[in-house]
Amino acid sequence: MKEHMISQFIDDELGLDEKIEFVEEIHRDEAFTNEAREFLLLEKTLRSEVVEAVPEVSVPFARRVLFFSLLRPVNLAFMTMAAALVILTAALVSQHQETVAHPVTSHRFVLYEPGASSVEIAGNFTGWERVSMNRVGEIGYWELNLDLSRGEHRFVYLLEGDERILDPTVLLRERDDFDGENSVLFIGESA
Repeated sequence: MKEHMISQFIDDELGLDEKIEFVEEIHRDEAFTNEAREFLLLEKTLRSEVVEAVPEVSVPFARRVLFFSLLRPVNLAFMTMAAALVILTAALVSQHQETVAHPVTSHRFVLYEPGASSVEIAGNFTGWERVSMNRVGEIGYWELNLDLSRGEHRFVYLLEGDERILDPTVLLRERDDFDGENSVLFIGESA
């Protein structure tokens, strides 16, 4: 629950009362304060710029001569291992850059349907498989948190297994190939 609240705080998804509750909890619980700080530092790292290229470094002539002297047969095995290590490091850095460049965002889907006994969501982010939503309290709200990548996402809510409902908070809609409509959600700064 606390991790969920921190995520909503970072994504600016809390209402004023929830923000007050968050601040009070931060002051009350030192472990919660530390956890929130760790998540904020992680978010800062994820939002920081990634270095695209390693700057060129000028190597003096004497160092180049020393480097090429290492290519003697005695040192060839060592150099092969060093080259393999460089290639592995480059692959790991590249993989890390891809992860940072395309982060996923936790998105909370919320629907008010007090008369429903079951609500599901299906979209391109679930492979159009139905995923059950969770009832929140007794007044009719349903919610589900899903990790979504940046870009466009199409989805629909399903009541009682078959009634299609569009998200009333998402104004963009699109007709699908089956003569139905889907809500279209954008995640990230630019889609």
